Amino acid sequence: MEIPRRFCVCILTLFVIFLLSPTTVHSIIRHYKFNVVMTNTTKLCSSKPIVTVNGQFPGPTIVAREDDTVLIKVVNHVKYNVSIHWHGVRQLRTGWADGPAYITQCPIQPRQNYLYNFTLTGQRGTLWWHAHILWLRATVHGAIVILPKLGVPYPFPKPYKEKTIVLAEWWKSDVEQLINEATKNGTAPNASDAHTINGHSGPISNCPSQSGYGLPVRPGKTYMLRIINAALNEELFFKIAGHKLTVVEVDAVYTKPYKTDTVLIAPGQTTNVLLTANANTGSKYMVAATTFMDAPISFDNVTATATLHYIGHTVSSSKKTVLASLPQPNATLVASKFIKSLRSLNSREYPAKVPTTVDHSLFFTVGLGANPCPSCNNGFRLVAGINNVTFTMPETALLQAHYFNISHVFTDDFPAKPSNPFNYTAPVDQSVNAATMTGTKLYRLPYNATVQIILQNTAMILSENHPFHLHGFNFFEVGRGLGNFNPEKDPKRFNLVDPVERNTVGVPAGGWTAIRFIADNPGVWFMHCHLEIHTTWGLKMAFVVDNGHGPDQSLLPPPADLPKC
Repeated sequence: MEIPRRFCVCILTLFVIFLLSPTTVHSIIRHYKFNVVMTNTTKLCSSKPIVTVNGQFPGPTIVAREDDTVLIKVVNHVKYNVSIHWHGVRQLRTGWADGPAYITQCPIQPRQNYLYNFTLTGQRGTLWWHAHILWLRATVHGAIVILPKLGVPYPFPKPYKEKTIVLAEWWKSDVEQLINEATKNGTAPNASDAHTINGHSGPISNCPSQSGYGLPVRPGKTYMLRIINAALNEELFFKIAGHKLTVVEVDAVYTKPYKTDTVLIAPGQTTNVLLTANANTGSKYMVAATTFMDAPISFDNVTATATLHYIGHTVSSSKKTVLASLPQPNATLVASKFIKSLRSLNSREYPAKVPTTVDHSLFFTVGLGANPCPSCNNGFRLVAGINNVTFTMPETALLQAHYFNISHVFTDDFPAKPSNPFNYTAPVDQSVNAATMTGTKLYRLPYNATVQIILQNTAMILSENHPFHLHGFNFFEVGRGLGNFNPEKDPKRFNLVDPVERNTVGVPAGGWTAIRFIADNPGVWFMHCHLEIHTTWGLKMAFVVDNGHGPDQSLLPPPADLPKC
């Protein structure tokens, strides 16, 4: 029997509609190629070669949707060993793609390549990628934009457009030479010469011709700004003159909307804000990034500036740009108010699954120290440590040592608490021994264990903010405070309902932060201060999370092209 042509067309149309409907569109594979190359660049009225990806600073933006698989081939064309970390990506069972050199992989050697392969499981929002070896992330970094699944809206009004804002630091000198010289002398390197907004500092005193980034907007429209702090060593305030910002997401997790005129963002963190263009269209407005530093140390005090202007409206030449009222660098109250105002959205669609019981209760002191060094300038070397352990980087990647059971690479006896408790935040007598022990010590966790870590800042040598990043997991910041953590009183004030969920958290100078997470990701996972100088000095450790039951709770085998040491 012949089927009518009209019937065939109808069936075909319905089939196409079915395939294209949001409930049936499957995740896709996204392919990228990163060529790591040297690029000659001129900034601050001076030129130098820098390491870049595909010749770009900042590097290319990765765009994908929740549950997509991302394949990124990284080809190393420079003289340095290279590795790339996909900061904040959960890497469920795919630790081989996490990227920190000598932790989850050996670095990609010159003229070699490696295919990073991971799936963006259950994540949406803004993350970022960066080099995770030496100080290469000064110029090797870029954004990761994870869109919601097709047909799934934002939990806030859809913005007219989205803009990515990458904040960074810039040195006129060669950054690798700078840190190598400082390491040789046992001291801190010079602070950066300027900050940048999307690669531009704006005019500065010794280079007034330096251009700034332009942010064009249309009157009455709402924009989402995806802000990333890619700076090596400095927390930053971000402001736009004459405009309010509404925070709707941090570290790729939705938050309760919070309106503010000042955003605080630490190295490693991301923050999405809504900006409504509702100011006087006949003016230009200053966009600014400036340092937050409430410790008595030298820092880069050059403010990076950009300009917001309204499309289709002429600005009179007699009108000056409206300037932003910037916080003082040591504006601790401004910084603290911002941090304490952040809350998880905790909706039916996006619940805050805070662990209410704790299997492993850890107390980590974080701070600086000084170890003897006869060849150093002052006879000692500045170091840093957790529970007085300065982490020693291995020569074999820890994940390989764990997976293949290679002995003598690490031990799993990282201390759960300080061996010698003291008054952590009181001024330290100069006669007190500031030396640390060294070692490649990991803390072992069983699969699915619930973990609480109290990160306690110390006044040893100096007390300053420490933004801590945990690879492989998100965590909830359930509490924070000044002074020494009180195990009897402080837990009673923990927020176990809607605490902010992050992958990088600040530990305040002279205070503490409490975080909780579930160890539901087998592998070896780095935890470190995201101030690059402190990571260099040893303010880092790692967790080894054992496999659970069955293949779905076990680390996948390593890929065939995993780099060799």
